[in-house]
Amino acid sequence: MAGRSLRFTESTQGRLRRLNLATSLPPVVFAAVVLLYTDARTWWHLVVLAPGAVAAVLAFERWTANDLARVALPCLVVAGVVWPLGVLVVGSPNAYWGFCAVGSLTLREVRRRRKLVVAGLFGYVAVVGAARLLVQRDDIGHVLLTYVLIPTVLTVLVTIFTVLGERFFDLIRELEQTRERTAELAVMRERVRFASDLHDIQGHTLHVVKLKIALTQRLLLSDTARAEKELRETYALVSDTIAQTKELAYGQRRLNLTAEIENAKNLFEAAGIRVRVTREGEVDARVSELLGQVLRETTTNILRHAQATQVQITLGASGITVVNDGVTATSPPELRGLAALRQRLAGDGGELTVEQQQGRFRTVATFPAVGADAERSDNR
Repeated sequence: MAGRSLRFTESTQGRLRRLNLATSLPPVVFAAVVLLYTDARTWWHLVVLAPGAVAAVLAFERWTANDLARVALPCLVVAGVVWPLGVLVVGSPNAYWGFCAVGSLTLREVRRRRKLVVAGLFGYVAVVGAARLLVQRDDIGHVLLTYVLIPTVLTVLVTIFTVLGERFFDLIRELEQTRERTAELAVMRERVRFASDLHDIQGHTLHVVKLKIALTQRLLLSDTARAEKELRETYALVSDTIAQTKELAYGQRRLNLTAEIENAKNLFEAAGIRVRVTREGEVDARVSELLGQVLRETTTNILRHAQATQVQITLGASGITVVNDGVTATSPPELRGLAALRQRLAGDGGELTVEQQQGRFRTVATFPAVGADAERSDNR
């Protein structure tokens, strides 16, 4: 179970990473290019300022991969050096941007004294910006506005939005992990139900066999005919139990379709999946057991392989249809249980089809001939 949960979590993090890269990385790169174009008036200005922008982009890319700790310190040092060089040498009021971006992202890696580190981040931006007064004293108000106030305020805002963004994605991860645990719990409940069925089959039988053997031991010397009869009954009882156990193991035990629909509904709801059941007609009793097996196998597949949020179960006179969303694979997964059931349905004149389209998976089990017979009977 732990392995499956880990794979699900990694899959979720991969989707979040792609979402971050697709939605946030282009604006970050665009901002870096615009700032360089605005402040770099000569080629050596570009040489001085570019490392800060590169550090910011690299830190953001590693942050989306949850691997920022490995490059946080080098990126922070590079961006921290670019800001004073931009202030004192290049005269760039926007050179703080790289340090602002890297610093706000690096806060996630700080475990202790975070408030002190945040104050240091804001203070560094403000103090370095004020150092511009060492080389430009003719317009103090302009220097304080463009090199101190604006960079510091924007750094505060960027930090706030970064922290909020981290909290948002942390919440998504926690919700996904909770959903995975709930789905695992639902699968475990199904296993417990299987164990209960197995106990129902074998528990009573073993107890009866024990009593019959004890009775036979007492009858061996006094009533051999009765002892022989008890042994024959014990043999038949054990044979019947073996057959029932095989049927249960291979999913061939008689199922109640109505009970299976209710059980599937309960399992999905326990996993946080919205489920809707529509009854357009009642299937013939001759095929309800097979349809119950299809529904049980489909329910297990959805809980195990899909990231479903909603499931639609439709029961008609000729069969059952189950549609679920949350399909992440580009091609249909290998579903061995349904493949075996497809052969059984075909042998009884039915048809089982599965298809995947636009993030949805559709499982349809039908018995056309039975549905046609039911319609003719209704017309009469």
